[in-house]
Amino acid sequence: MADLIFGTAGIPISTWPQTTIEGIRRVAQLGLDCMELEFVQGVYLEEEDAVAVAGLAKKIGMRLSAHAPYFLNFNAHEPRKLRASQGILLKAAHIASICGAESVVFHAGFYLGDPPEETYTKIKNYLAEVISKMKEQDIQLLLRPEVSGKSSQFGSLEEILQLCSELEGTAPCIDFAHLHARSGRYNSYPEFAAILEQVKEKLGNKSLDNMHVHISGIEFGTKGERKHLELQESDLQYRELVKVLKDYNASGTVICESPNQEKDALLLKTGYKALSR
Repeated sequence: MADLIFGTAGIPISTWPQTTIEGIRRVAQLGLDCMELEFVQGVYLEEEDAVAVAGLAKKIGMRLSAHAPYFLNFNAHEPRKLRASQGILLKAAHIASICGAESVVFHAGFYLGDPPEETYTKIKNYLAEVISKMKEQDIQLLLRPEVSGKSSQFGSLEEILQLCSELEGTAPCIDFAHLHARSGRYNSYPEFAAILEQVKEKLGNKSLDNMHVHISGIEFGTKGERKHLELQESDLQYRELVKVLKDYNASGTVICESPNQEKDALLLKTGYKALSR
């Protein structure tokens, strides 16, 4: 039977000391199921640390993913920055795979004034090279380009789904808060359902069997995302979203990115489990 698991974006704020190992233990203590390793400011784990993370996660049954650094841009205008982005994503994938993570989420880039079609082609080509190097190094995990929250960023739902339909070894990270912020829409049961229908239409029915979802509240303006909010302090209709995921028998991972990630991850998990009764 299809099921979702719930966890935090990074080390829970109630963890002490604030280490990855203690964060994994804390996630388990809270009754959550997974954690996304936040490499967003840099890949901070060394290989020996990653081995220890993998051992603990396996021992307690914790599912892991990772989020690559924010400063990637596969549409950079300078060749040096393009190659640096490739190297950073490859390093994130390498360390994440040693940790036992199943996927690496990343933001693919910015338009920088370029036409969206040209941006898409460039990003696709540079990502294909990273995937080729991953194969050479036997790095076995999924790369997950994320739906972005700002109109200046590459990463509309359509772009992400098209990219994943064309690149082997990729699958989408559907960030519902970003979708809401980017469009000002996508905040009701029918709209959430339409997103899942679009995913199925582009990537096939099995695409809902291994989803990777980000959920949080969000503050946004005319240019999109400003900052993440706690769910109950935002307008995001998270109860409707959880119900859609349940009704569509979606399975996979739900990562909460709110400022109080463990509180809201538990709120989402409790609401989801209540629908099964």
